Amino acid sequence: MKMFKKEHGSKVVGDVTIDQVIGGARRQEPPPAVGTMIQAANLGRGALRRAAVAQGHVRCLSVAKSLKDVLAEQIPARQEDMKMFKKEHGSKVVGDVTIDQVIGGARGVKCMLWETSNLDPEEGIRFRGYTIPETQHLLPSFPGPAGAGEPLPEGLFWLLLTGEIPTKEQVDMLTAEFHARSELPAHVEPLIRGFPKDMHPMTQFSTALLACQTESKFAKAYADGVPKSDYWMYAYEDILDVVAKLPVIAALIYRCSYKDGNLTMDKSLDYSGNFSRMLGYDNPDFDELMRLYICIHSDHEGGNASAHTTHLVGSTLSDPYLSYAAGLNALAGPLHGLANQEVLRWIQALKEDFDAKGIEPNPETITEFAWSTLNSGKVIPGYGHAVLRKTDPRYTCQREFALKYMPDDPLFKIVDTIYDVMPGVLTEHGKTKNPWPNVDSHSGVLLWHYGFTEYQYYTVLFGVSRAMGALAQVFWDRALGLPLERPKSVTPEWLKEFASKN
Repeated sequence: MKMFKKEHGSKVVGDVTIDQVIGGARRQEPPPAVGTMIQAANLGRGALRRAAVAQGHVRCLSVAKSLKDVLAEQIPARQEDMKMFKKEHGSKVVGDVTIDQVIGGARGVKCMLWETSNLDPEEGIRFRGYTIPETQHLLPSFPGPAGAGEPLPEGLFWLLLTGEIPTKEQVDMLTAEFHARSELPAHVEPLIRGFPKDMHPMTQFSTALLACQTESKFAKAYADGVPKSDYWMYAYEDILDVVAKLPVIAALIYRCSYKDGNLTMDKSLDYSGNFSRMLGYDNPDFDELMRLYICIHSDHEGGNASAHTTHLVGSTLSDPYLSYAAGLNALAGPLHGLANQEVLRWIQALKEDFDAKGIEPNPETITEFAWSTLNSGKVIPGYGHAVLRKTDPRYTCQREFALKYMPDDPLFKIVDTIYDVMPGVLTEHGKTKNPWPNVDSHSGVLLWHYGFTEYQYYTVLFGVSRAMGALAQVFWDRALGLPLERPKSVTPEWLKEFASKN
């Protein structure tokens, strides 16, 4: 396989059409020969939104309509637009698929429709066309005005679903709705309290969410024969229920696994503030960190494993509980959701080594430690990304948070020095396509600063966050009637025969 890939990897095995991007990556003749999908969405929206922001013409809803009302108004036009667009342009080719991509995890293959965000290699993530700094400037904060604090995740969720910047009143309505939907089924809390103490928090998390599936309105409606045109209504109900319940599940797991098992809520606060109280933290600065953390981890286009898994399982018409539990299991994988733990361990190992030897962390000593890591055959965790080719803007906003709230923190100072020297080291090393830091380079250090030291649990925080993006897409999958995802796979023999003829 190694020699075959080296000799034939760049050969194109098929085209991908717009029909296939929208239609679940289903095969056409000749088959596209690709087993997984990455995004092709937000076509043309980014430029329009950038122009609107630059000119100060950001559309805000002037009437305090509910989230469901706004979506109900959008759906008919969106359905018609998708129908006409597919009819007119469905056969147009959006990209080729090479043998390298077939073997290599379908990196860069444009054959998945994703509404909520777009990841540009040079620019980073945009949520419905808005950059992270733009959302920080435009979305309501806990104090009230946009920009007065970190954006509220409820506002970002509204944006991901509707494409609109909500008012503070609308965000407060959504906060109240999440609080009202947050109660767990009676059998779930005893289940969580009965988990073995050594069960991984992510195993507990996905299991507990699955146990909540007894409350699925979508599953009941489907069993009762609801028309396909009404699927979105019941998917919406489940999605809001899941997003509302996740912080309660997550906090209960944390309190039972690491603390005294007691859970305290404060529903006078927002989604993040109440989550912080349930975790046991009563610090306004930590609340702000949670707001930032949830927002920047909420979505990262559709090709990442957790989002894609949620979309794939949802395409079978599994309800949002089942779909997102599957996404959580993907997130639990070491190559996806565990990276911030590895970064924190590496930074702490560096500090312990320096402390033991009486070495001062500075650009020279950290460079030497980095080369020692690389020369031992290991990687520098927290640097590089499958898509990005610049500093991850999610890293940048966390660095700005640290400079504001914890500029003298010892671990932050090390992280900041690493940021100064590591791109040069990795560039000289020559084996990293992107020598710049990603989101995981910073998040663990921020949590550690506030005494949140149980880093085996950090992926659960990621899981609370990622639900907003992944399930917002599930909503539009049902509203637009997107089909079952079914790409075409090929055998090694098929590839070799294809390569021999081309």
